[in-house]
Amino acid sequence: MTAGNDRGANMALDPLLPVAPARVKALVLPVGRIKRERFTAFVDRLNYENVVFLRDVTPDARPHRNMFSPLAFPDGAMFYDLMMHHPPPSHLALSPFELFREPLAVIAVADGAELPKAVFSKRLSGGRTVEEANIRALYQDLEDLRDRYPKVLAHHVLVFDYLPAKEDPVPIPEGIITIPPAEQLKRTTIKTVMCDISSLILAEMTTLAKSYEGMSFIDSPGNPSSRPMNAMDEPAALARRNSQFSIPVNPSTSTSGLPDRNRVRMSMPPVPSKGQAFSSSSSTPARPSTPVGSNKALPSPPSTFDSIIGTMEPTSPEQKGLSRADTSEGFRTQSQDRVSVHGYGPGGLNDRWRSKGKCRVQIVVGSLYLQAGLWNNALKELTEAAAVAKSINDHVWHGKALELILITLLLLGWAGIEFHVPSILLPPHEKAAGDAMAIQDAEAKDLNQPRWLRNLQVHLPNLLDRIIGLYSRISAELPPLPYSEAVIRFSRILSAVHTANGKLCRESFDMIVFGVPPKIPLTTSPRFTIQPARPQILATLFKAFPASSSELLTTADRAVILSGIASLLGHLGFQRKKAMVVRELVSVLVGGLVEARTRGAADVGIHPAAGLVGLNGASGRDGVAGALELTEGDIEHGIEAFLGLLLKTYGVVEGSALGEDDGSDAAVVSRIRRQSAARFFGIQGVKLNILRLCINFSEALPDFAGVLKYSSDLLRTAGSGIAPGPRRENAYPSITREEQVRLVTNILKTSSLSKRLGIGSLTAEYWDEFLVRGITLEPLPPPRMPVPHARTVLPGITAARSSQDVDPFIYNPFLKRPDTATVDRTLVAGEPARFRLTLQNPYEIEVELESIRLDTEGAEFESAVESTAIGPYRTQIMRISGTPKSAGTVKVTGALIKVRGCRERRFPIFADPWAPEDEVKIKAIGLGALHVNAAAVSPALQRLKPDNIELNVIAQQPVVVVESSTLPQSSVMILEGERQCFSVTLQNLSTTTPVDFLLFSFKDSTQGPLQLALSNRDATATELYEYELVLAKKQPLRLRNRDDSKRFIAPGQTATFDFELLGRPGLTHAMIQVDYAYVGVPHDEIAEKFYTRQVSMELTVTVNASVEVTRVDVLPLTSKIPTPLWSRVSNQQDTSPELTPDSHCLLLLDLRNSWPSRMAVHLSSPDDGVQVEEHILPGNTSRVVLPIRRVYLEDPHAFIPALNPARQRQFVVSTKISPEVERANREAFWYREKVLDTLRASWQTASSPGHGGGGLRGEIELRAVRFTARMIEAIKIDEVDVDMAVVDPSTGRPLPSRDDGSSGSARYVVPVDDFLTLRVRITNRSARPVYPLLRLTPTLCHRPFNVSLDFTRKMAKFSWNGNLQQALPLLEGGGRSVEVSMGVTALCRGEFEILGSVEEARLWVDPEEKAGEREEEKKGGKSEAEAQVMILGAALGKRERRVWHARRRCRLVVRDPD
Repeated sequence: MTAGNDRGANMALDPLLPVAPARVKALVLPVGRIKRERFTAFVDRLNYENVVFLRDVTPDARPHRNMFSPLAFPDGAMFYDLMMHHPPPSHLALSPFELFREPLAVIAVADGAELPKAVFSKRLSGGRTVEEANIRALYQDLEDLRDRYPKVLAHHVLVFDYLPAKEDPVPIPEGIITIPPAEQLKRTTIKTVMCDISSLILAEMTTLAKSYEGMSFIDSPGNPSSRPMNAMDEPAALARRNSQFSIPVNPSTSTSGLPDRNRVRMSMPPVPSKGQAFSSSSSTPARPSTPVGSNKALPSPPSTFDSIIGTMEPTSPEQKGLSRADTSEGFRTQSQDRVSVHGYGPGGLNDRWRSKGKCRVQIVVGSLYLQAGLWNNALKELTEAAAVAKSINDHVWHGKALELILITLLLLGWAGIEFHVPSILLPPHEKAAGDAMAIQDAEAKDLNQPRWLRNLQVHLPNLLDRIIGLYSRISAELPPLPYSEAVIRFSRILSAVHTANGKLCRESFDMIVFGVPPKIPLTTSPRFTIQPARPQILATLFKAFPASSSELLTTADRAVILSGIASLLGHLGFQRKKAMVVRELVSVLVGGLVEARTRGAADVGIHPAAGLVGLNGASGRDGVAGALELTEGDIEHGIEAFLGLLLKTYGVVEGSALGEDDGSDAAVVSRIRRQSAARFFGIQGVKLNILRLCINFSEALPDFAGVLKYSSDLLRTAGSGIAPGPRRENAYPSITREEQVRLVTNILKTSSLSKRLGIGSLTAEYWDEFLVRGITLEPLPPPRMPVPHARTVLPGITAARSSQDVDPFIYNPFLKRPDTATVDRTLVAGEPARFRLTLQNPYEIEVELESIRLDTEGAEFESAVESTAIGPYRTQIMRISGTPKSAGTVKVTGALIKVRGCRERRFPIFADPWAPEDEVKIKAIGLGALHVNAAAVSPALQRLKPDNIELNVIAQQPVVVVESSTLPQSSVMILEGERQCFSVTLQNLSTTTPVDFLLFSFKDSTQGPLQLALSNRDATATELYEYELVLAKKQPLRLRNRDDSKRFIAPGQTATFDFELLGRPGLTHAMIQVDYAYVGVPHDEIAEKFYTRQVSMELTVTVNASVEVTRVDVLPLTSKIPTPLWSRVSNQQDTSPELTPDSHCLLLLDLRNSWPSRMAVHLSSPDDGVQVEEHILPGNTSRVVLPIRRVYLEDPHAFIPALNPARQRQFVVSTKISPEVERANREAFWYREKVLDTLRASWQTASSPGHGGGGLRGEIELRAVRFTARMIEAIKIDEVDVDMAVVDPSTGRPLPSRDDGSSGSARYVVPVDDFLTLRVRITNRSARPVYPLLRLTPTLCHRPFNVSLDFTRKMAKFSWNGNLQQALPLLEGGGRSVEVSMGVTALCRGEFEILGSVEEARLWVDPEEKAGEREEEKKGGKSEAEAQVMILGAALGKRERRVWHARRRCRLVVRDPD
């Protein structure tokens, strides 16, 4: 048989253990100088050896002290209950009915380490050393304890951690036991000490048992005897003391005339004083209560550590009537003074009275045997006494005997000793049949279970019901305290058997004897097949519940009973029933604490209404300690866990747990999940009432931390727990505004008071998790806003123009509006930024925020600290600034907020509206539903995601401003085509960072219409080219000095840049934008992404009209231009070029002067050296004629290019026009471009005072010129030229001719019937060969073509030798020519014209192209160039044979020979 000594702590702290009547109570007190922590540690060492087996106890050698000799039953054991406080009077009044309530030993504990330090008592200064003096003082303290507790059987002083001196050790007096330190302690040292104490207690039990055997009668608790006690009974009860020492004679000097109360055994039944009413069945029809002062106020509890060593002198006035030494003082009732005159003889009243007294004495002696560990003797004595009590209907003592017998059997079963169930425990014969069947069923379930345990297991439920029935008899009049505790002990026995699957086994014995909790706690799952069933245990347990406050129970006793009920309900799995009992327990504790606080306040002169603040404010003032000094050990650490279990059972919405990491987003979401599950669990009104009760309890303790916690929990539980959105969900709390104000005020006052008292900074937990609803970065001022750019937009990376730094087509990436999401999330190191915080307050109270700081991750960030107050029930926006200290990434994850009265904590960002959703499907019931709902992930919880703001912090950047400009007030007036220059000076305001990157961009009012026109899908290719050309080469603003080496501005310095402005129609305003930055590396090494700041200068422009082109025309030349006329327009004086119709044509321009002053217009053609200057008066229009060269184009039908690089791979092909129109449009485009490339036009005004001697100058915009088909015919030179001439056949030389200015033909005068030769020369200017087909048509002049042709052929007026139409061989390109001659003769006078034309006989195909097409057909694919050709060919239509006509006709004037 072994015992689990490690379970001693559980056993010692449990006053309701089922084997409590078998335990020996020992009072452990501190003596000498000892610290609280060491005293507790020493007691824990003793508790480890609280089970002492009799085989280890040395019996007392005195022959008259062997009644309880351990040799009689060495298998027994003594169980010690070491208590550090004296039992209350209400418990001592129950002795000897319950003898285990009275302490039988006093163990004084001293600290050996303090012995040599200082003298304990100055009045005992004897001794050679301090240590010896202190040992003598300890012995004197032991004598004082013997005088103070004379009724205790054993007195000892244990000196822990004592090391005797090696030389001349101090003698240790008798009764003092020394124990060495832990490092020198043997395993059996403490055990030996407990065995020595047990030996003395067993020896002295003989005296105690003899004193009880000498008594003729023992009263039941709460029912004093109606018969006077023999006078000889009193001395044995009064003068008992440890027989080892003599009894000092100290006659009482009490003013009441009563004997000294220290000489009176408190185990004697109470005797009422004069006038004290007895409880009777008529006055209390329910179960009677003990009359021991429990209806009066309790004495003041000890407030200091030293004051717990109290005397056994009763302090309540009711206890003064317990002395039975003097009956002449009126300690008899009227019924006691009467003399009975009947009932003498056997079977009479006196004989029955003597039997009852003997039976009760035997039960008390049996209980002593049980405490002594002599279980065999106890079983014998108790069995005999139970039979007698049953026979005389002494119900209470009969029940007590049965209870002690049951405990004896349980201890025998725990020790593994076989026993027989006494017949007194067996049920009546009418119930024996059912028990026999139960025994058979139990045997069938477990064949290995011992028979005696099986029998006891089967009879156990009925036996306990019988005992409770005996205790609850009306005639028994058992007080409520022993009755309730007995019922709880019985219920724990049944619970242990039920937990062990209905069997008495080692597991159930450990729970019964040592109070070991079950390995697997029970849940609400049904266990119908296990007996005893839980409903039966529950019904038994609730019999112990105090019926009402009218029962005479002290607050401590009532709390112990309710705690026992709640604890057992928890072990059975009835958590909600446990919560109801705990709620009642808290109410009881609140009442008792308030009463104690009121009494303590009255003791220090404070009005009880001052409450928590006033009571604690008295401490430490004027050297007077407060009524309740708040020290670290005054409030038990289990209170928080105790109330936390209560709140969790009811589903109260609690905040973060102690030690929980509530800073991370995951912890906050998990806490919201738990709180949401708790909101749908339980009843809201009950939760609020429970929290109000907890607040009252904490105020009554007083517990500042509890007041703060439960006040915030009440606000949190009453709140809606949602993040309302724009739909304005109902977020009002479920308590009134007045209560909200009261709770917040209580939090503020309690937190402030804790600081003033020096307890520490106690704060509450803020009650709304959704305090921060949003954090946004306010946009920086435009001059300081960093704009991101890609490296590909830099000059040199992509195409750039000379007018500005970046590509001007379509859009300027630096002028493009920056991405708001990117710009709004970019900061500059060292520069402050402002944030907007959106805070919510769904309560009807004002919330004061003492400090607000941004919480960030990543790069170093310094947040400013702000404070504000949020009004009732609103969402409020505030601003806070922060400064990044280094470059990198900063993530703003929330805010660190300190609410007044609450602790500073981190609040994540919950920007989206959110509300919890309840699970409709029932997955669990009872308390398990709370855990299931908290673990479930609903769609609402999936949407609950904290937000954050990720910011990009770049390195420190300079700040540049426009210091000055040469333009007055940033405005300018300019004429169309004029160019003006101006300068702008930039200044770097930064004192540490230079500017090494400057990039200029321009924007004006003409770009918008052009961009809009470019986006038009119906625009032709010619129009798109014009728009892009204006954007590319006609920008109103441009930078003049583009030297990159000068683009540097040192810190605090300036730099000047020159710009040029061009006057254009529609220009009303313009802007110069400068992108600048400090990159620290060459431009070709810049990262893929860089940031710039922008500074801009706005210009107001007024453009006035100058010279406009109102009309244009092109005329062909019919003859040569005379030299005098040519000399007037030519600037080449040395040469006289020939301006023939084949090489030149005339350009006519109508120019109008719109400027109110005379204009000088200058037109020139640099290729020919032709120039014309014309002076135009204001408002007049002048026509200017300029000879220009005719143009030959190899491919006039080429596609029109795109100047925009982004559109160069696009081909604008209109499907709405015919191929002929498309060819005409392309011809017009290319011939116009060729002509405009050779022309220059400018204007100049007269001299003006502001412009020196030259006046204003500008260019005339000729891009508005458009050519018609007739004009193009005059300009272009055909691919194939047909030239006809008349040759003298005899000489082979051409005849002389002269030009006909009216018809544009060569005129030959020939005689009639002369033989002439017509020579036709065909020249191929193109690069491709042609197959020419020549057609000659002789006609009669001045007649319609069809008539003249018929006259010539039919009337034989003109003859020729050969074919008028003939196919010629392949004519190669590149200017190759072929001549054809034919003899002609005019047969009559008149004028004849010979027309000539060349037609392609068939199309020439390049053999190499043909082979390539075949190759591609075989491959099945086409290149990009071939695809372009196909697209363009489809636009121009199918290639057809062409026809060319002779531009100069051959005219023959035939005359007679004379």
